[in-house]
Amino acid sequence: MRIPILRPMEKSVLKGDNIVSVNEQMVQDIVQEVMAKLQISADVTGGHGVFKDMNDAIAAAQKAQKIVCRMSMDQREQIISNIRTKIKEHAEILARMGVQETGMGNVGHKILKHQLVAEKTPGTEDITTTAWSGDKGLTLIEMGPFGVIGAITPCTNPSETVLCNTIGMLAGGNTVVFNPHPAAIKTSIYAINLLNEASLEAGGPDNIACTVEKPTLESSNVMMKHKAIQLIAATGGPGVVTAVLSSGRRGIGAGAGNPPALVDETADIRKAAQDIVNGCTFDNNLPCIAEKEIVAVDSVVDELMHYMVNEQGCYLASKEEQDKLTAVVLKDGRLNRKCVGRDAKTLLSMIGVTVPDNIRCITFEGPKEHPLIAEELMMPILGVVRAKDFDDAVEQAVWLEHGNRHSAHIHSKNIDNITKYAKAIDTAILVKNGPSYAALGFGGEGFCTFTIASRTGEGLTSASTFTKRRRCVMTESLCIR
Repeated sequence: MRIPILRPMEKSVLKGDNIVSVNEQMVQDIVQEVMAKLQISADVTGGHGVFKDMNDAIAAAQKAQKIVCRMSMDQREQIISNIRTKIKEHAEILARMGVQETGMGNVGHKILKHQLVAEKTPGTEDITTTAWSGDKGLTLIEMGPFGVIGAITPCTNPSETVLCNTIGMLAGGNTVVFNPHPAAIKTSIYAINLLNEASLEAGGPDNIACTVEKPTLESSNVMMKHKAIQLIAATGGPGVVTAVLSSGRRGIGAGAGNPPALVDETADIRKAAQDIVNGCTFDNNLPCIAEKEIVAVDSVVDELMHYMVNEQGCYLASKEEQDKLTAVVLKDGRLNRKCVGRDAKTLLSMIGVTVPDNIRCITFEGPKEHPLIAEELMMPILGVVRAKDFDDAVEQAVWLEHGNRHSAHIHSKNIDNITKYAKAIDTAILVKNGPSYAALGFGGEGFCTFTIASRTGEGLTSASTFTKRRRCVMTESLCIR
């Protein structure tokens, strides 16, 4: 799929494979109406997975799971197929709701994310059986459900994570209870409603996905300690993942990353500039896999920055502007949430700099310790670190990744260099000679996920991740060789 470059102020959305102009006011009116209805419905307990109390949400999910686990794989797949259809039908509404509620991201790119979830999230085909047959009989390894899974989801990809997780969990025979980020609760509730409507329409139960009207730390704690929850999938910052791993339950932790993009002297520098900026600016740098900084060998830095500034819409920030950005973006040494997921033009306006609409990224050269380079920002700011040679570049990139083992990128035509970097960086995702979003199926092979469990080792999660391995042994029978 071709990824369009969407400038920050463009009033356009995707229809099929094309970007077309729309009446912005009409769409905003629809979004306002939907969110108003959600506000009204939030006063009513129950109904399509939304409850006042976390215990009630878990009880409803348990009841639904007893039905789901008895359903055939074909029946589960029918529900998943209907979910995919509904995601495509509601992709624009979900995208606009997410941007309006959180203030983060790019509508056109969020539409693409939802299309990706609908088309490339694995379903029941990911649930497989391993068999051994011999003189002593037949042994099977089957993938069975955990039951009710607890899930914590972020405000950066609220509906995308809810939808993607539910498809995989349902395929494995589970139901799920979400404790979404409070800053994206309306968007999350809308997605949960869609999931349950899809199930009911396909002959499945209500409450395959549940949540509470007002998620809090307390509701999260109730979920994590509830005896019915044996698996928790957390997608968020390091604090959330640490809490899950301390819960006494099995945890799948998709935490932070600070992915470096390394460029060596053998790379196609012009293409590297394009790929890196496209990846960095996708949905205003909200994806955890996105390029957060560049480490380039000395001989190519000037050429790389030339293409970034002159061809890829990057604004070269002066030392004074870097200092001002640092003060705004890292307010009192902490990440300013009002800056996360904002476009480059908005970020520059916060320090009194006016730029044209074609500016989509902010760049500068600095040491790896520069706060706008060392910190994971989740905004289109790309600091460039100059390395003496390839080995120095690898060393600096490993330092910048901070041991998260999440994602990294390299632009090189030297296989030995790519191999050396891959072994040193040791991340769940490594993209070679492409934009970061290729890792999730945009212009690259493979399936989609929005829960990348680097910290707990599962990597890119899918339906099979949310299952138990069970061994079934029959001795001295069913071998007919």
